[in-house]
Amino acid sequence: MTPVPEVDRRAPVIVGVGQTSQRLAPDQARAPIDLLADAARSADADAGASSSLLARADVVAVVAIGSWRYADPGALLARKLGIAPRATAVSTVGGNSPQLLIDEFALRIQRGDCDVVLVGGAESMHTRWRARREPRVELQWESGDDPPCPVVIGDDTPGSSEYEMAHLAVAPTMVYPLFETALRSKLGHGVDEHQRYVSEMWSGFAEVAAGNPNARSRVAYTPEEIRTISPDNRAVCFPYPKRMCANIDVDQGAAVLLCSYEAARAAGVPDDRMVFLHAAAEAHDHWFVTERWSLAESPAIAATGAAVFEATGTGVDDIAHFDLYSCFPSAVQIGRAALGIAPDDRRPLTVTGGLGFAGGPVNNYPTHGIAAMVDRLRARPGDLGLTTALGWYVTKHTAAIWTTRPPTRPFERVNAQAAVDAQPAREPAGLVATEATIEATSIAFERDGTPSVGIVTAIADDGRRVVANARDSDMLGAMTAQPWEGRRVKFGNDGTTNTIAG
Repeated sequence: MTPVPEVDRRAPVIVGVGQTSQRLAPDQARAPIDLLADAARSADADAGASSSLLARADVVAVVAIGSWRYADPGALLARKLGIAPRATAVSTVGGNSPQLLIDEFALRIQRGDCDVVLVGGAESMHTRWRARREPRVELQWESGDDPPCPVVIGDDTPGSSEYEMAHLAVAPTMVYPLFETALRSKLGHGVDEHQRYVSEMWSGFAEVAAGNPNARSRVAYTPEEIRTISPDNRAVCFPYPKRMCANIDVDQGAAVLLCSYEAARAAGVPDDRMVFLHAAAEAHDHWFVTERWSLAESPAIAATGAAVFEATGTGVDDIAHFDLYSCFPSAVQIGRAALGIAPDDRRPLTVTGGLGFAGGPVNNYPTHGIAAMVDRLRARPGDLGLTTALGWYVTKHTAAIWTTRPPTRPFERVNAQAAVDAQPAREPAGLVATEATIEATSIAFERDGTPSVGIVTAIADDGRRVVANARDSDMLGAMTAQPWEGRRVKFGNDGTTNTIAG
């Protein structure tokens, strides 16, 4: 096959993608590393090369796995695949991790440090949880006897501050409702009005998942089915019922083969299998939620989006296909606004159906999103696709632009942090005895449908952010019936946490 001179031979390109899943009894189910091996073999076959690119992998990079412990998952994976990479790598925790690994090794490929990289991840969380139920099953999966992986990529700073943890703002299901109610307040919606608004958007995601053969749920739920509380759609943390939450109760794996254009040509990869990564950018918002100026906005998503558009000479109107990180509706709304996508834009915001319907395998969803984007762009040659990913609580961000068109300039990986650091921040108020204006609310529910505890953020008169809890059942019920955002409320404390005093 004759090389094409005008294409940069070091341009990073995805040539193969693979996805796999299972839903078996725990005593029959396979470990996540085995699911990942299957996905890697599928990616190799998907490349359509005349010789295996998997066999030529310089690096095996694995997204942090949450459902089983592996000291060096890349080393164990390589042995299962019968390959001998020069190095392995693993990510830190965070939904931004798959794109972060791709960004890192795309840059190394562009520099000539490596030629072929396998990137992927997998989870068997569905099996782990079922194994703990009666009758219990003792899983006998191997972990590998490797020393810890020496190459760890990503920021492992905890996602919550001590102040936030003291007030129970530590789990995604507890924190993302704060973003949602802040958005509700910004839009001026009532409770029912906003639930309809969100469920209509989320129904579009379910519709995409219904047409995705790799989706965990392939039911095109109506808006009413998404927002209505029912035995199979329980209240989790208001305003989110189960069908508005990411679903990590899945066994799924996905892998991509990333290589230089030169390596792809040498292996005989057909041109119609290649999808080029033109640019990527990374940044994080002010790290802790209590430090953010607004809970309804993400300067970091705006900065990463602007960076990839500038690097590619494109704009949001040029993008034909999106996959915005979609753990909860608030993440999509914040991302959509930050990127300049109008709420009434008809372009779908997902190519998979999102983490709630396609599946949210802990840190690895973006690998599935990128794999689906590759398939979409192969079917629509020349179109541009934009993927985003985030970690923690709208904290760590990546954005990337993809297309089958070869790049006209070298791949660029942009650190967009300076633009975010220049934005204003808030100071956490600590323990208070004062009045403040409620900014956002989140109400957790027990499985029997009773509210258990509320988290409230408020802005004090001096601009500091208060975090407090509410436990009175009548008050919690009132917060689910009418918006409390904008109310002046008295706060007190017990020496450890703040509470609403009345």
